[in-house]
Amino acid sequence: MAKPVSYRDAGVNIDEADRAVDAIRKMAKATFTKGVLTDIGSFGGCFALPKMRQPVLVSSVDGVGTKLKIAFSTGRHDTVGEDLVNHCVNDIAVQGAKPLFFLDYLAVGKLEAGVAAQVVSGIARGCAANGCALIGGETAEMPGMYLDGEYDLAGSIVGVVEKTKILTGAKVRQGDVLLALSSTGLHTNGYSLARKLLFEVAGLSHDTHIPELGGILADTLLQVHRSYLHPLQSLAKADAISAAAHITGGGVTDNLPRVLPKGLAAIIDTGSWQVPPLFEMLRKIGSVPEADWRRTFNLGVGMIFVVPRKEADKALRILARASGKTNSDKAWVIGEIATQRRGKGRVEYS
Repeated sequence: MAKPVSYRDAGVNIDEADRAVDAIRKMAKATFTKGVLTDIGSFGGCFALPKMRQPVLVSSVDGVGTKLKIAFSTGRHDTVGEDLVNHCVNDIAVQGAKPLFFLDYLAVGKLEAGVAAQVVSGIARGCAANGCALIGGETAEMPGMYLDGEYDLAGSIVGVVEKTKILTGAKVRQGDVLLALSSTGLHTNGYSLARKLLFEVAGLSHDTHIPELGGILADTLLQVHRSYLHPLQSLAKADAISAAAHITGGGVTDNLPRVLPKGLAAIIDTGSWQVPPLFEMLRKIGSVPEADWRRTFNLGVGMIFVVPRKEADKALRILARASGKTNSDKAWVIGEIATQRRGKGRVEYS
């Protein structure tokens, strides 16, 4: 008679999964808002829309990418969940949407309840900070799919905006002013190139102390992707914004054109801000061509707002109140909108 084979023999530990779900349930419920109608564990999450005249749902899905490799190597898993939420929040906020709820997907080769709890703690923290309910998700244990100690993390978000308040970029005009808010490091983009340059080319380690960065390399690389929800909402409430661009993969070069009407270009004053030391270090290590450098990294710019010229001073005052406790957090004028010149790109650097 053949020896009985259990699910655990195949590499799936249901008891460990139950422990993970118990920890996750408590953290998720702490983010619930009044719109949540179902408990964690339901087949689907239900959420009641707020009373609005013409509500439009705005959704997005994203992952953390190879920034996860830094979490694996350092054993620090409590920040990548917050990265995930903030990235998704920013992607719908630039269309004027307020986040309603979030769902996560955590896939592992071998589930460790403690690691899963760390990851979800970051997700819950990000949801709570953005007024977004974590109403469900999936934790999948798939032996053989991932290396030991590694996992993948993704999430989806749904927000809502009045139809008349959607930010599409259609109102952008020649002469509009571009205002920027700083990033907190690499955010969640460019890590494949950054890891190659730092660890393979330069031979550094995660615990290498870098004087110009003010600490060890891992601390800089694991800085949490910043949320721009509150400053953006403040501008929208004051009707002082025409469009907004979240600067993610592709940098300013590829992201800003996504909100520009045909025939218009953005003129960026590269002398208007000081590029943080990490980006300069990456450029020097690999002799990275400037065009690639600008299309791979955010270079210290995490969000750009397009505002009518007559509203620029007011917008700067609003952003100073909403965003900054320190001078480094305050918005600055980074450029303006102009007619696109023949043979030139949608973003020009001066």
